[in-house]
Amino acid sequence: MMAGQPVEKSLNFIPSAKRLIGNLRPERTRVLVSLVLAVISVVTSVIAPLLIGRATDIIFAGVIGKNLPAGTTLDQVIEGLRADGQDGLAEVLQAQAVVPGMGIDFGALGALLLVVLALYVASSIFSWLQGYLLNDAVQQTVKRMRNEVELKLARLPLPYFDRQPRGELLSRVTNDIDNIQQTLQQTMSQLINSLLTLLGVLVMMIVISPILALVALITIPLSAILTKQIGKRSQRQFIAQWKHTGELNGQIEEAFSGHELVKVFGRHAEVEAEFEKTNQQLHDAAYRAQFISGTIMPSMMFIGNLNYVAIAVVGGLRIVSGALTLGDVQAFIQYTQRFTQPLTQVASMANLLQSGVASAERVFALLDADEQSPEPDPVGTAGPGRVEFEHVSFSYDPGRPLIEDLSLVAEPGQTVAIVGPTGAGKTTLVNLIMRFYELDSGRITLDGIDIATMPRRELRARIGMVLQDAWLFGGTIRDNIAYGNPGASEEEIRRAAEATYVDRFVHSLPDGYDTVIDEEASNISAGEKQLITIARAFIAAPSLLILDEATSSVDTRTELLVQQAMSALRSDRTSFVIAHRLSTIRDADLILVMDGGRIVEQGTHDELLAARGAYFELYNSQFTAAPADLEGAET
Repeated sequence: MMAGQPVEKSLNFIPSAKRLIGNLRPERTRVLVSLVLAVISVVTSVIAPLLIGRATDIIFAGVIGKNLPAGTTLDQVIEGLRADGQDGLAEVLQAQAVVPGMGIDFGALGALLLVVLALYVASSIFSWLQGYLLNDAVQQTVKRMRNEVELKLARLPLPYFDRQPRGELLSRVTNDIDNIQQTLQQTMSQLINSLLTLLGVLVMMIVISPILALVALITIPLSAILTKQIGKRSQRQFIAQWKHTGELNGQIEEAFSGHELVKVFGRHAEVEAEFEKTNQQLHDAAYRAQFISGTIMPSMMFIGNLNYVAIAVVGGLRIVSGALTLGDVQAFIQYTQRFTQPLTQVASMANLLQSGVASAERVFALLDADEQSPEPDPVGTAGPGRVEFEHVSFSYDPGRPLIEDLSLVAEPGQTVAIVGPTGAGKTTLVNLIMRFYELDSGRITLDGIDIATMPRRELRARIGMVLQDAWLFGGTIRDNIAYGNPGASEEEIRRAAEATYVDRFVHSLPDGYDTVIDEEASNISAGEKQLITIARAFIAAPSLLILDEATSSVDTRTELLVQQAMSALRSDRTSFVIAHRLSTIRDADLILVMDGGRIVEQGTHDELLAARGAYFELYNSQFTAAPADLEGAET
């Protein structure tokens, strides 16, 4: 069982368990029917030992009666035994239906055993049906929970994912839900049967002998106290186990994602040492958790054996006194074993229940996370693409302001280039346009409409975005291009590919546009991946275009070709271009120079060079500064 990092506080078992069971509410019909079937199954199985006890009495009476002289009555035999001083044997015979001279009544015995057989068969059938229905209810519940998590992930704001390690989040979504499924599937049916069996057996024990029932009940508080104490100790270890498992998942995901870098920089030893440390912590926590929780069952078995000895001694004394028959005590011993069995089963499920509820609590924490603001009503209008920032302020961390009181206007059809040093806030600016993050103050309007009043889906449908990190999914090249416009025809796909020079390299591939890109897109180059993402934006034909270092992964010759394609794509569209290569934005209508989250300069390429300010220094650092000058500047 694997899971993500748990909450830091102690596991809140009862509320989380109630909420987990509450998820079965849509399947209540199946659960109720399975509960009725479980009751019938338990009742039929609980009656059987009593009938077996009656069969034992028939055999005992037949064996004793056959050895008694025929023609005498039982009362005469008992009086004779008392006269001989055998009062104990007389009391035993008085409690039995012995007929002197008569052997075992095989007819009655056979009929009784057939009834017992029928009861056990019926119990098995009802138990199978109950398990079938309950399993279906559990699978439907887990399926619905997976859907809820998937929908929740779509509603979570981007900052939530920024704060969560990827491996830990994946572990919650996959491993924890699998653990919940395993817990419900293994414990629901068994727990219901165990509790019902416990109740049914208790009723039958009281019917047979209240005194023996009282002896059996003494073990219940002892078992409960023992289980509670062991459970408290194991609970802390389970929480530590999940914590270290989540950390290990994150380390593995990070190491495999950056496998090439680990190789290049020769950091195998450090990675292995970190892995070994976390793996040892996981081993220690898992060992302690399983060992401590594993002591519950043998402890319960020990208590059950003590209970069995006490019942045997007291029951033997009750037979000698004539208060009970041999069959009654035999049936009671069977009930005692069946009484301790569900207690042992419930106790043995304690670690599994704690594990499942711990996973459920982490999934519930994900489901309860704050969602992005509700979607407003659709605006339903599309304008020319005028974007205006009005006194916008934003920060990722409230204590560290990034963008403060920023105002700018991008007129329809303009190409606005954003340049500046790393960390200046360039990508943040376009992320705010996409509403990946919400503003601290101010507003951003698109064609005079505050984007905060627009549904995100409607806003983003009007925006095309090409990122520096090209992302492709497993599928054909044709599918990846058509991702920008699922309804695009084959001709439109070809036209977009030709405009962005994807068509140029596709024909060199064995399957052309049907070439399947693997999960890591390792069968095409980084530049080819970038071209496909540009084609994807091209086919979407957005009214607002955002290019975040869109040509960073292509060679110089391809960059020139792509720039021509981008010029065609940007025509009649408002475009925001983030660029580190200043050669790619010379023809921009407006260049914004950002530093520290503020616009320090703005103008055309020629205007900014003439001003000999921040842009002039950036430009010279790329095109005129010699390596020796740069080294001198660093010192």
